Amino acid sequence: MAEKILIVDDDVDSLKLIGMMLNRQGYEIAVANNGQQALAKAHTDDPDLIILDIMMPDMDGYEVCRQLRGDPSTQAIPIIMFTAKIMVDDKVAGFEAGADDYLTKPTHPAELASRVKAVLTRSAAQQSPQNDQAVTLGFIGAKGGIGTTTLSINVAAALAQQDTSTCLADFRLGQGTLGLSLGFGRSTGMANLLSRSTSDITVQAVEQELMTHSSGLRLLLSSARPKETLLNVSPDSAAMLVRHLRALSHNVLLDLGPGLNRLSVRLLQDMDQLTLTVEPDRLALSLARDILREIEQIGMPGSRINIVLVNRTQSSMQIPWQEAEQILNHEMTAIISPAPELAFQAADARFPIVLFQPSSVVANQFTKLAEEMMARMRSLAGNSTGS
Repeated sequence: MAEKILIVDDDVDSLKLIGMMLNRQGYEIAVANNGQQALAKAHTDDPDLIILDIMMPDMDGYEVCRQLRGDPSTQAIPIIMFTAKIMVDDKVAGFEAGADDYLTKPTHPAELASRVKAVLTRSAAQQSPQNDQAVTLGFIGAKGGIGTTTLSINVAAALAQQDTSTCLADFRLGQGTLGLSLGFGRSTGMANLLSRSTSDITVQAVEQELMTHSSGLRLLLSSARPKETLLNVSPDSAAMLVRHLRALSHNVLLDLGPGLNRLSVRLLQDMDQLTLTVEPDRLALSLARDILREIEQIGMPGSRINIVLVNRTQSSMQIPWQEAEQILNHEMTAIISPAPELAFQAADARFPIVLFQPSSVVANQFTKLAEEMMARMRSLAGNSTGS
């Protein structure tokens, strides 16, 4: 059955144009040309999505949105504000009224279709009873600078190709480079959320801070601004944030940076798997061994821990992977080959390697790791059911 979209606009030409564009995409269309009619049709037509103009004579779109959000029978309907108003304050007002997304007139048909699809997908994920089965995957480095962020980006991108409901969150406040590597500049979404009290971190607040890469991967980003490191972040606030991400996505990946800290230790309690990145030298392996001991004391079983050996350069001085396994007393889940030139080219293009050059050896290694992690989840779930 086709999803129904209610379009609200006092301009008849806009109603016809938007309706025609979306009808061609296979959606069922309902229309309203003022605020009161929109409120009535939201109840009688039960739309899956409302596209709402702001500037209307009887009741503006902000008020319509607030009334829809205040009514239990309509508060869950996703809303896209669609208007000629382009100032940042106008967008902020729309989000504060309860909008899920914001488009400015005129818009290209492809952008409209993309935004509509994305909002409907997120709404379905929130309402799906299977969303309780969301997977949370954490990434920690034995030390800094060994490719943990690159690993998390590429595993997330590989998963996003199989399931568009995938989100990657950068918990490295004040050291966030994930957004920069994907072309998003200095995003402060993570800091904006974690500077709030736990009770003020809502699903809607989290969703408003999410950004979407052209690959479809959704991101919650930290910046490299030093003042972010001064935030007094509550571990419970971080856990609440992850809980809401699980409501919004099937796959939630967390870039937790190097080593353990009070946030990552708290998040370990709610994590389905942890991936620890190491490089083949004695310092990194020694640090990794200590981290594994701490994780064992926290109570995470070894069956939920992946060890990934990242080779950044070819060197005869590197420790063989077999010896690394003996040092850690844990088998390697994956070994990543060195590809510095490809990594540079992908970063310059602002794309994950698995999408920039999917046929490359290292891209296949990232993709196989993502598949292995999902296979492990299925195995753990099966064992749990069987017991």
